[in-house]
Amino acid sequence: MTMILFWCGLVVVSSLYVTIPLVSIFASEFKVTIAKATLTSSAFSFFYAVGFLFFGPLSDRYGRKLIILLGLIALTIVSPFLAFFHNLSSLIVLRSIQGVAAATFAPSALAYVVEVFPLQKRVTTIGFVSTGFLMAGIVGQVFSSFMATEFGWQSVFYFLAGMYLTTIILVIIFLPSNGVQQKSGSLLDVFKQIAVVLRNKQLLMCYAITITLLLTFVGMYTTLGSYLNTNFYLTNQQILSIRSVGIIGMLLSPFAGKLVGKFGVNYILRSGIVMAILGLAVLGVCTNLSLLIIMSVIFVGGISITVPTLIVMVGQFGGEYRGVAVSLYTFILFIGATLGPIITITLLGIGSYLITFETLAFLLVISLVISFSIKRL
Repeated sequence: MTMILFWCGLVVVSSLYVTIPLVSIFASEFKVTIAKATLTSSAFSFFYAVGFLFFGPLSDRYGRKLIILLGLIALTIVSPFLAFFHNLSSLIVLRSIQGVAAATFAPSALAYVVEVFPLQKRVTTIGFVSTGFLMAGIVGQVFSSFMATEFGWQSVFYFLAGMYLTTIILVIIFLPSNGVQQKSGSLLDVFKQIAVVLRNKQLLMCYAITITLLLTFVGMYTTLGSYLNTNFYLTNQQILSIRSVGIIGMLLSPFAGKLVGKFGVNYILRSGIVMAILGLAVLGVCTNLSLLIIMSVIFVGGISITVPTLIVMVGQFGGEYRGVAVSLYTFILFIGATLGPIITITLLGIGSYLITFETLAFLLVISLVISFSIKRL
């Protein structure tokens, strides 16, 4: 079950990242600015994040597996249509729909893990699911770059549809149903619970850190391709290889549970943020390609530890509102992913690569400062 959930997280969230390497292609093909082409990523991220607020409660009512399957079916139908349109506006609309469909998985899957897995396996399983989410950030880009280079950008979305169809079959066969929840209450009750959660100062500090994580992650990878091409004169294939190396850093994520058990959640949270700051700050000033690659792995490793650690922290501070608190966490996490390319493109427009990387690193410094105010668990 763990590997099925990992695979689902990987292929579903890959949709968020596949357009990052395609931005320059879209800008050229549709004759628009880079900033406008970036909306193909930001539109997906925004509707993906908003969807979390609704699909958590819906999975409470109709069952986790059913909501996951409906999302995968919608992705299978919508994805190939992206290849048919030849204007940016239509592409952005379809990416928005794709984002809503993809939003069915994360809140349903995290709730499924809490309900189905025993306590001692829960954090490790969440770590694997989180690894799928994070690995999608690199796998999605590498897959998209390769397919676009070899077969054209349209092939990316055809192949995605095929993967979603395969995933539907895997979920039907291998993921047991945990039953329909049929919880009482309405969506209005959920928003009332959100209001209660937002009055919790500890959770607010966790959320302030949360928004910087995928913001800096997506921002870094949005910048990295052109940075490597401009400063190191690398080819697309070489850039693809460097993006792939970042997966090494993600191998830390499944071990977050054991690290938290040994050193404590607060210590691991701060350690992950420090790693991310170090990697990102050095990236901006690095003139040695080998060191740059190492720093990118350290940055990714830091983010990979921090994401599942914060899920544990939010769950504990959430108390009886744990489900809503975690749904809000995922919403804020991917709002950060929405803002990442927008902020990065803006920074590149008014400054330099150095300013862009160091500004992103400074956002993580703010998160580190906030982490020292969070109550010890």
